[in-house]
Amino acid sequence: MESPVQLTEKAKSEIKTTLAANKIPDTYGLRVGLKGGACSGSFMLGFDTATEHDQTYMVDDIKIFVDRRHLMYVIGLSVDYEEGANGAGYTVSGGKK
Repeated sequence: MESPVQLTEKAKSEIKTTLAANKIPDTYGLRVGLKGGACSGSFMLGFDTATEHDQTYMVDDIKIFVDRRHLMYVIGLSVDYEEGANGAGYTVSGGKK
């Protein structure tokens, strides 16, 4: 099944580096979802394990967990990793928040 969330090459590289550098177990993956309400919420990213409510996707050996209740909001979401004058971090664009 194709992931509703896309990862740029920089994001994939940074996720793999973070998982390896922190010796995070293979049972963990990238959780993508919403924090707060659907209209006023914000997208969240974090490393987590799957729950019974999750749909699991694989993108280049990276597990992505999406709570089924959030699925309609993350379709078309793109995760990137950027480095700039204000620091470095993940950025999220698209989706249907």
